[in-house]
Amino acid sequence: MTTSAPVVVPLPPAGVDPAWLPSEAFRALGSRRILVCGTGALVDTVHGEVAWACGAFGGSVVRAEEPGDDRPYDLLLHLDEHLDAPEPLGDEGFTLVRRRGRTAVAAAGQRGLLYGLFHVVRLGEAAFGGARAREAHRPALASRMLDHWDNVAVHPVMGQVERGYAGGSLFWRDGRARGDLERVRTYGRLLAACGINAIAVNNVNVHATEAHLLTDRIGEVAEIAGALRPYGIRTHLSVTFAAPLVLGGPATADPLDEAVRAWWAEVTGRVYAAIPDFGGYVVKADSEGQPGPFAYGRSHADGANLLADALAPYGGTVHWRAFVYDHRQDWRDRSTDRACAAYDHFVPLDGRFRDNAVLQVKHGPMDFQVREPVSPVIGALPRTRLAVEVQATQEYTGQQRHVCALAPMWSQVLRWCPEGETGTSVGGLARGGLVAVSNAGDDPYWTGHPLAQANLYTVGRLGWQPDADPFALLDEWIDLTFTPARTEAPERLVAGLRAVLYRSWSTYEKYTAPLGVGFMVQPGHHYGPSVDGYEYSPWGTYHFADRDGVGVDRTSATGTGYAGQYARPWAAVYESPDTCPDELLLFFHHVPYGQVLHSGRTVIQHIYDTHFEGVAEVEEARQVWASLVDLVEPARHARVAERYEEQLRGAREWRDHINSYFFRKSGVPDAHGRRIH
Repeated sequence: MTTSAPVVVPLPPAGVDPAWLPSEAFRALGSRRILVCGTGALVDTVHGEVAWACGAFGGSVVRAEEPGDDRPYDLLLHLDEHLDAPEPLGDEGFTLVRRRGRTAVAAAGQRGLLYGLFHVVRLGEAAFGGARAREAHRPALASRMLDHWDNVAVHPVMGQVERGYAGGSLFWRDGRARGDLERVRTYGRLLAACGINAIAVNNVNVHATEAHLLTDRIGEVAEIAGALRPYGIRTHLSVTFAAPLVLGGPATADPLDEAVRAWWAEVTGRVYAAIPDFGGYVVKADSEGQPGPFAYGRSHADGANLLADALAPYGGTVHWRAFVYDHRQDWRDRSTDRACAAYDHFVPLDGRFRDNAVLQVKHGPMDFQVREPVSPVIGALPRTRLAVEVQATQEYTGQQRHVCALAPMWSQVLRWCPEGETGTSVGGLARGGLVAVSNAGDDPYWTGHPLAQANLYTVGRLGWQPDADPFALLDEWIDLTFTPARTEAPERLVAGLRAVLYRSWSTYEKYTAPLGVGFMVQPGHHYGPSVDGYEYSPWGTYHFADRDGVGVDRTSATGTGYAGQYARPWAAVYESPDTCPDELLLFFHHVPYGQVLHSGRTVIQHIYDTHFEGVAEVEEARQVWASLVDLVEPARHARVAERYEEQLRGAREWRDHINSYFFRKSGVPDAHGRRIH
């Protein structure tokens, strides 16, 4: 039997548990006798976590190379290279069983043992009571990744973090690496606890300073990777397609040029010399002004394969974003439809991407709106590895000043079946994994709004299990985050948190853009209402409201043809306003204000009613949160209460802008006689 010094586990600031994994969440684990068996860096992390917990709560831990039944223990955490199960568990899977008063977690790989430990923490006392038949756990998606839109140098418009609503970057400040690696390591710990296993540490819009992270500043990336590595997280880097030109390489970035291919191979070799477990590259090309293969008459497959070939000898992956569209559209031209662009660009390339190239597709065809149909691209490239991209940072869903728990929306996306109810779901088709734009920053509560942490937690858990009940995942976050208070008045606290989280997405949708039409936001910063803000712009984000009706005709018969990009039965469902779901009606159809929805209300009355309802629901949620003041740590409660004041102000602003706009357009009064300006 041997013991080893524990890994130092980062703790929350004194007196504050700012996120999930507060110290109290480890009480059930830390009060037991625990045996940790196995060797390796991540086993060291597991042992460090357990040793800290036992030191805090009176338990004991022994480290050994092999388990033994003669040793007294309540929990065994051990590696088993010969672990058998009905199906292979891989490096990240684990089993859990409880018999004869002992709980055992076994894993074939070190990552699996780490995830098994955090599963025990989630279970709490339930992990140590009664008997449990052998359970096998493995992630459905091999890659669960966060993209940080963090700039190294402060951007004159977007700042340190593009679409960042939680303070500054965790990694960069004023052109340099922050050097606060303990904070980064704590972040890695939080992410491992919810199943995230990969991070891209810089913005997909790669500017001149950020380009140098690939070469002369790779050491800074290596330090970040070193801080994340103890929690099984692989580091990725966003790179510019024009890197050879920007960084003094060949005088071209043509992906078929042999000098360019040699340059990328050499540079990538140096990256792996600095970061042996480097994950790969993320690329935004030929999109919103970013350079790409179109400049050389080449395809996106040519561009992606260039980088995939450079990464292949090291096991790396290139994530090539499918967010490609005409952002200089003529608003007068109704035949051009931004929604069609990704399908038109990428479906003809199916089967032409390398095996280690992942096409990263936004979950909807537009841009992370509160309501969009699922992108038809996801079901249309069976020979291409696809990753589904969602946005945890709340660019169009309240910017972490409004409560909007997005797990229910993401769940709907991941459960949707492109070929009908009996087909394979989006979660099953996402062979390249789930990617989320991170909502974390250097704010003390990590996400600006403390309740926005739920989005960061649940996106990782949905990557592990895309068909999980999203409300059960919200409950997990509540249990882990508010554990100390739950010991005092658990039923009232949980009921209150469920009340403010469970329907928050629906509430936000009610008081913003109606029936799937999208946008209607202030240009540039995208916060607050502006119904015509983008209506006459080149961005392709239109609603086409006039005196007679509203919505975009995307039918095959009379419109842009977008509805025809879907397979049956969805193409037929979306083609007709009689079968199109109410919540997407204005996305697919231009209809009269008097059009009767399946709900029985007219379009115009739906607009009025939902906007009044949304404000009322925010007022109710604010009161519920106020009632929890005795159960929530004071600083956290005050932060959320302050955000609720802004949410209520914003919801009223949205209500009055939208209702007044459509009253003035349609001339139809509210059936209930409420005040519309």
